[in-house]
Amino acid sequence: MLKQANRFSNRLTLACRTLVRHSSNYYASTEYCHGFAGMVGNTPMIYLDKVSKETGCTILAKAEFANCGGSVKDRAALYLIKDAQDRQLLKPGGTVVEGTAGNTGIGLAHLCNALGYKCVIFMPDTQSQEKIDVLKLLGADVRSVPAVPYDDPDNYNHQAMRYAESLDNGVWTNQFDCTANRRAHIETTGPEIWKQTGGTVDVIVFATGTGGTLAGTSMFLKGINPNIKAILADPQGSVLYNYVKTGKLIRREGNSITEGIGQGRVTGNLDGAPVDDAVSISDFDAVNMTFRLLHEEGIFVGASSGLNVAAAVEVAKMVGPGKKIVTCLCDGGQRSYSRLYNRKFMEEQDLIRAIPEPYRDTLA
Repeated sequence: MLKQANRFSNRLTLACRTLVRHSSNYYASTEYCHGFAGMVGNTPMIYLDKVSKETGCTILAKAEFANCGGSVKDRAALYLIKDAQDRQLLKPGGTVVEGTAGNTGIGLAHLCNALGYKCVIFMPDTQSQEKIDVLKLLGADVRSVPAVPYDDPDNYNHQAMRYAESLDNGVWTNQFDCTANRRAHIETTGPEIWKQTGGTVDVIVFATGTGGTLAGTSMFLKGINPNIKAILADPQGSVLYNYVKTGKLIRREGNSITEGIGQGRVTGNLDGAPVDDAVSISDFDAVNMTFRLLHEEGIFVGASSGLNVAAAVEVAKMVGPGKKIVTCLCDGGQRSYSRLYNRKFMEEQDLIRAIPEPYRDTLA
């Protein structure tokens, strides 16, 4: 028995050594991520089976919830801080100030912890409690303020700017108009999509808040292949659909439960971006798709992700079968428990009917 065991052990050792030799890129790799910043980007690309089969297109989604801070905004947060450092606006021990609906603030708070900065976040009081709780847990000073239009001096962005200006060593990272935001997507998201699709992407479609994701990604991809179409997905209550269609900043009727997307102006990041067309997505369709993703694809995301995929389906109908369409899943659903996944909230918003009936029983 001992001889047999030794022979088996020797054969196993030989097999393992052979496997390592033939798989050295994985098993013998010395690559590792350098802290939080090293975990930003290079997110997986997911083939969405159900909607792809329904439309005859290949619908793909970047899994942006796989960033270390849990959302696509980690990319912008990293580049905004790097930009402030490069321009020597932020010194050791300084304070990063931002106005945000939550996700950019969460990315900034993570980075501030990693880099030794303080973080102050101004956010509208319409955002989910989960985002506020995460920010506070990360050590951010959270200032929740009334949600008012951008042209109001008490808009959360203006309050963030004024507060930063009052500090000796502080910087307002200005995610909406500082083009370091879209540069993050020129240098990371766009190249990743090109590589992951083998250069065969036909259309990209993203909702916009700051405009950084759509602008930066379209700038990179169209720089390689001008025939790639860039489509803006817009929620109800925003002006950008009409802006792309008519050149006029006309707000669509209603408000949206989606967070961090939609806009009342053309931001510095969106300005000059090569956008070919726009689609308008209702909250009903965004919610419906969010719950379909959960129950039919097993992917737990927030409403902005559902809106993106609903927009990709609309675009598929526009362009016809056989095209490769890429969008993104902005963040995970954990930040939406008290709103999107809460029965009482959804009933109050008259959106319970948007959830496919078999899936309603899962609501809290």
